[in-house]
This record gives sequence, structure tokens and C-alpha cells, in this order.
Amino acid sequence: MQKVEDWKSQLRDLHRESYLWSLSCCYYDKEMAKDVLQTVYLKIYEGKATFNEKSKLKTWLFSIIKFTSIDFMRKYGMRIEKLNEDHWQLSEKEVVDEKDQETWFRKILQNLPGQQREVLTLAFYHDLTLGEIATLLELSIGTIRTHYERGKENFRKYIIRYKLDTELL
Repeated sequence: MQKVEDWKSQLRDLHRESYLWSLSCCYYDKEMAKDVLQTVYLKIYEGKATFNEKSKLKTWLFSIIKFTSIDFMRKYGMRIEKLNEDHWQLSEKEVVDEKDQETWFRKILQNLPGQQREVLTLAFYHDLTLGEIATLLELSIGTIRTHYERGKENFRKYIIRYKLDTELL
């Protein structure tokens, strides 16, 4: 068992990534993301969430953030709707007006279907393996691979569509 100081240090080191994951889980609602993260830290402090060392600390922490964000959305009556393939596309005006590439990529991710968005965010922004993502989201590795491949394909289609649209302007 690790000392309390080691845990505090590791959690402090993961704080930025934890906030970014919380932000993603809360559909980029900054206040809700902060509340979720604070609740997660409180759960850990009060011993309501304990690390059993069966996975990496980061995977365990991200899992708690994910399920806490779901609880928050239920509590505040937010509905998580599955998006159809046409829904996730940004309007032409949003694409043309977008200058900041990081914001643009985040918008694409934000508008992908939920599990595709989560898998790509965890893989590319948080450097988790597909196995770690499967553990975190409590899904089979096959399901994670499917969401990963479909998410990359949808992302690729959007970029190609954007390139064609900008060439026609």
C-alpha cells in the first residue's frame, strides 16, 4: 500500500489531465467539469472511492470521473442523446470561421457520437491504450476497437469534407 503523500503527489500530477477529461465528459461545461472533479476528489478523500491497484492510477481516476459526470448529468436532468451520422457535422459557417486548430479539433470530437468521442479523446489526448480504455469504460476490447476505428473514420471524413469545402470557396 502506498503512503498518503505518494497518492497526493500522483493526483496532483494528474490534475490537469483529470480536468481535461472531466471537461470532455461534461460536454465542455466548465463549471460542471469543476464540480465533477471536486466531487471525485472528495470521494477519494472520504474513502468512498478506493484504489485497488488492479489498474493504473490514471485509469482508475478517469473511471471515477466518467461515472461521476454521468451521475451529475442525471441529477441535473441533462439528457445524453445518441447522435446520428448527419448530426455531428458542423455547419459551413462554423468551419469557415474557425481559426484555432485546437478548438476546431475539439469541436469535431465534441460532435462525434459519445463513445467514439470518449475513446478518441482518451487515446489521443490522454495516451491511454485501448485495453486501458476498455477497463475505464467497462466495455470489451472489441467494442473499444470498433468505436476507435469508426471514430477515426468519421474524423477523417470530416477533415476531407472540410478540405473540399475550403477549396470550393
